[in-house]
Amino acid sequence: MIFPDSFIRFEQILRAAGVSALLAGVVFIGTPSTVAEDNDTCIGCHTTRGLATQFPSSEKLPLTINVASLKSSVHGTQDCTACHGNIREFPHPKNTAGNYREFQLENSRQCETCHAEQAEQGLDSYHAHALAAGNTNAAVCIDCHGSHAVGKPDSPRHRMSTNCGRCHGAIYAQYVDSVHGHSLLESENPDVPVCTDCHESHSQEDPTTQTFRLKSPKICASCHADEQLMRKYNITADVFNTYVADFHGLTVTLFDKQHPDQPMNAAVCTDCHGIHDIQKVTDENSSVIKQNLLDTCRKCHPEASLNFPDSWLGHFLPSRDRYPLVYWINVFYKFLIPVTIGGMVVFVLIDAGGRIIRRLRNGRA
Repeated sequence: MIFPDSFIRFEQILRAAGVSALLAGVVFIGTPSTVAEDNDTCIGCHTTRGLATQFPSSEKLPLTINVASLKSSVHGTQDCTACHGNIREFPHPKNTAGNYREFQLENSRQCETCHAEQAEQGLDSYHAHALAAGNTNAAVCIDCHGSHAVGKPDSPRHRMSTNCGRCHGAIYAQYVDSVHGHSLLESENPDVPVCTDCHESHSQEDPTTQTFRLKSPKICASCHADEQLMRKYNITADVFNTYVADFHGLTVTLFDKQHPDQPMNAAVCTDCHGIHDIQKVTDENSSVIKQNLLDTCRKCHPEASLNFPDSWLGHFLPSRDRYPLVYWINVFYKFLIPVTIGGMVVFVLIDAGGRIIRRLRNGRA
């Protein structure tokens, strides 16, 4: 339904007089009229330059929308009332928010109407818990996805990490300067992890908990144990298996299964390589390059001597070319153990057979 002619003429007079806040909450004398459920009616007013309203906090809420951004968004074919379901007549219902943030929090709930699954996932998220605890700055839907210019969350791929960086600026700065961040931002590499690959999108866990720390090696393994993916970058995919097989990994695995909430000081991937500031293992600033490795070890082993790191084989399986002594010892034991145990089994069987035969002979006699 189109606005009454009297309203249109009144609006034109106000615009001519330089007044652009007609729809921003000013009182309109007259009978409320139903707003047509099509975008043209809304756009007719909300393309007015400078259109805005003011909260009791004195903050301003801009009401002018960018039509091009709206139409090119993923919601471009939706009616305005799909999100603004409570606005179906003019004058609009009174705004109940006391400030801009309250307005954002109230309006983010509209997303639940269509995105129920994501809303359900978010109920137990770290952001939701922070919000429930009174932190009104904790992220809600529109903080990550926007409002009118909603794009695909992974197009371009760096969008997800960039969005996280708005709140987590210091962490984002570390990520940007890491091997993962460089590869993502310089070449939009689809293989490197963005924030949501490690922390999830709607169901983030508290990354400071012991439970999250114990599961972190599996998060790293989702990429670094993928042989096909690692082959593209000439990186060994044995990192996870070799880690699990050594003292650190074995201890972490046992704790993860038996005592996931108990304190544990065995090293996980991030203790050695860093978290958001991971560098190439050949980079001079890498925490695991040979000249820096002793300092890294001393974070947990303060009494470590100069040759302490030499006892670690790294994430490589011994071979004839790499750690040949360990390789040949392993080969030796691969033969020694089966032959020894096998010989004992044969000996026991022969001995048992002999005893049985002798008893049978004695019985006949």
